[in-house]
Amino acid sequence: MPQAIRIAMWSGPRNISTAMMRAWGNRRDTFVVDEPFYACYLNVTGKRHPGADEVIAAGETDWQKVVVHLTGPIPKDRQIFFQKHMTHHLLPEVDREWLSTMTNCFLIRDPREVIASYIKKRDDPALEDLGFTQQAEIFDFVRNRTKSVPPVVDAKDVLEDPERILRLLCDAVGVQFSKSMLSWPPGLRETDGLWARHWYTEVAKTTSFRPYRSTDRQVPERWREIYGRCRECYEQLYEYRLR
Repeated sequence: MPQAIRIAMWSGPRNISTAMMRAWGNRRDTFVVDEPFYACYLNVTGKRHPGADEVIAAGETDWQKVVVHLTGPIPKDRQIFFQKHMTHHLLPEVDREWLSTMTNCFLIRDPREVIASYIKKRDDPALEDLGFTQQAEIFDFVRNRTKSVPPVVDAKDVLEDPERILRLLCDAVGVQFSKSMLSWPPGLRETDGLWARHWYTEVAKTTSFRPYRSTDRQVPERWREIYGRCRECYEQLYEYRLR
């Protein structure tokens, strides 16, 4: 039997993380999980996200139990366990040692595009809501623990050439690329979180990665300082991206 592999992909919000989950979820050898720390994050922070009460009621709010699930047997006897994580959901009190048992990788996106997308949904983000500082912290932890640079992929690169970047990513995490990752049926999935109806409206219409479209939208002045800090963290990982 091939060795089981647990892939933890760390992304901030308003990225192509759900489309990436679709790509992995379309493989027959892979089970996917959608933002497993979300209920814990909402419960601890009190953030009033759409459907927060429902997510907390139905989800697991004990981070230790979440970790047991993520590091335990892969559901449905699959070989690959793809875990879609939001970096800001990994709160400071959550122990990081379990990350050493994962094959960690990072999905990044230009903060100008992230902020422009985010403020369409929630109009007053704080720095910690955007996930960039947490992504840099997790990246540094993994790199220091493993003594190697974990794989990084940039959303723009994926959208411009999905097959090439996915092949590079698969090679980097030690699995064989499958053409099934390039397209998928439209609609929501049973593996989507309860929040899908609030956040996944557009991705539910997709059947593949959509072509990259640049935006000329500038960051509003009131978020310039936040943007600058996000940019620093983004560039820290950008230099290591697969290309």
